[in-house]
Amino acid sequence: MSISAFKMQLKPGMIDEYRRRHEEIWPELSALLTAAGIYDYSIFLDEDALALFAVLKLRDDNDRDALPDHPLMKKWWDYMAPLMEVEADNRPKEWSLPLIFHHA
Repeated sequence: MSISAFKMQLKPGMIDEYRRRHEEIWPELSALLTAAGIYDYSIFLDEDALALFAVLKLRDDNDRDALPDHPLMKKWWDYMAPLMEVEADNRPKEWSLPLIFHHA
């Protein structure tokens, strides 16, 4: 198991819509994430900065690196692109967050 954490950036005025879309996450997308070895995935919000902080656990045999090529993942990114800062292919811009402290 490994843990990954990263930051993403919402656009102004998009908190409620971002929350709504995740509350209604597509079941097939949830299944895809699970099949890729992702579990215990949480996204936290800094409302003042509109920064999203994601933390997810990965199985040792995960296939997370294949997700950007999956049509369903691309469809989700297109759906979410109006709400957040994205790359040219609509993938959310991510800034990796290095682990500084962990208490188990």
